[in-house]
Amino acid sequence: MKYIIGIFLSLFVVQISIAQPTLHLKNKKKTVAKKDLVLKDVQTEFAKTISADDMKKHLTILASDEYEGRETGAKGNKMAAEYLAEEFKKMGLPGVGKKNTYFQSVAFNKTQWEDCVMYINGEKFKHLWEFLSFPNMNQNVDQLNKNEVIFLGYGIDDPKYSDYAGKDVKGKVIMVYKDEPMKADGTSRITGTEKKSDWSKDLSKKLTTAKKYGVAHIMIIENELQAQLSKSRSYLVGPSINLGDGNEMSDIYANNSFISTNVAKAIMGKRKKKVFKKRDKARATGKSKAVKLKTTFEIRQKKDMSNILGDNVMGFIEGSDPVLKDEVIIITAHYDHLGKKGDEIYNGADDNGSGTSTVLDVAEAFAKAKAAGKAPKRSVMVMLVTGEEKGLLGSQYYTEYPIFPLENTVANINVDMVGRVDEKYKDNPGYVYVIGSDRLSTELHEINENANKKYTNLTLDYTYNAEDDPNRYYYRSDHYNFAVKGIPAVFYFNGTHEDYHRTTDTVEKINFEKMEKIGKLVFHTAWELADRKDKIKVDVVGKN
Repeated sequence: MKYIIGIFLSLFVVQISIAQPTLHLKNKKKTVAKKDLVLKDVQTEFAKTISADDMKKHLTILASDEYEGRETGAKGNKMAAEYLAEEFKKMGLPGVGKKNTYFQSVAFNKTQWEDCVMYINGEKFKHLWEFLSFPNMNQNVDQLNKNEVIFLGYGIDDPKYSDYAGKDVKGKVIMVYKDEPMKADGTSRITGTEKKSDWSKDLSKKLTTAKKYGVAHIMIIENELQAQLSKSRSYLVGPSINLGDGNEMSDIYANNSFISTNVAKAIMGKRKKKVFKKRDKARATGKSKAVKLKTTFEIRQKKDMSNILGDNVMGFIEGSDPVLKDEVIIITAHYDHLGKKGDEIYNGADDNGSGTSTVLDVAEAFAKAKAAGKAPKRSVMVMLVTGEEKGLLGSQYYTEYPIFPLENTVANINVDMVGRVDEKYKDNPGYVYVIGSDRLSTELHEINENANKKYTNLTLDYTYNAEDDPNRYYYRSDHYNFAVKGIPAVFYFNGTHEDYHRTTDTVEKINFEKMEKIGKLVFHTAWELADRKDKIKVDVVGKN
């Protein structure tokens, strides 16, 4: 009997020992599931503090007439910067800027033409009508007079094709075509394919080459001058604002202008057919011939320059992990806009008061998590940047002079125009265009997608993320300055509308409920980036 009982007890012990690992595994799964639930609840808890009402409060102030359109360097821009800093202070965030303030001061130069006029054979041609000249790309010239203009093909100096070879153009005025020589079969003489070279895409190459050869002034024939004016209006109409003291670009370029076909014909005069013949020969043979045009050319280019200061405004939430807190996620939105032109105010409610107000509320959610002792592992910096409308200047300055090392910057999340609904989604405002998320890191793309599925269920539209997108939005907002430094970046955007860059971009047209949802997506994506075990990898090459 003892023997039987002994066997029974032995078997019972074995069964218990077999069952224990299974029980432990179930408990472990429950613990992991509970931990995930807790993390999710933490995110959800603080995401709930992001509200349409808060955003409306901020935007109503920032896009008011009192702030005069927040133009970089203007009074309203400074007022906006002070308002944003005060909000960060109310959140209890530390100052990480200069002298423990919330500001990173950015030095700009303000440049505009005092006098810019051209004469061809005594006939006056008006700036912004028949020619364009960018003040920051030219040096002051009181008066340049020449009795000859040299037609120099395309103004290219390349091993496969050169307009300069064997020609002396030092101190001369030259006129060139904007494009490059293409063969009859549609291929470029430089690339050997249908794809054009950088000589067509980057006209600064022609300007630096002209400088190298000592050209006094280069004119580039622009067939669509008014379209070019429309694209570059903010640089040409009124002051142009740039980083530095204002001489950086003008020192590396020959003085230059973009001229209409009317000006080009006036310069060619009776030798127009000869110019066309030489142009066509260059296309057919790859050999460039200059044409001397006996034309009187006069130009005055006198600039008015002054130096101004702007500010990037920073709110910093330190991470909870003693090691990982040295890594930072940067969330950006530009707070500048076009300012005031005469009596008209460009309030910029959507562009980009909407992004600024959204990001400000996201900062508050992170600040509340920090105050409750529940901050994510890595640090988060919310940065409202200036100078975007002047050429992404505030973010460019930060990436050149970062507060935190770029090698420790995990990702950039950029929010620019998220308060309106475009024509495509007029019946479905629950959407956002996502740009750049997969350009450098597949993990960033997946994190954003998963955050949306878990929490916000917006329609994520990648139309403008296409590499052949003609709008080129990927290159047109502040995230791009991070991307070119190899930092993964994602850009949230609602598309343009009829009030874009007009005085009618006002608060009453904003969809704050839409902004709230996008703000929550920004928060959840940033939280996932900040709280995950491993830093996301840069695993995509050649798409930035």
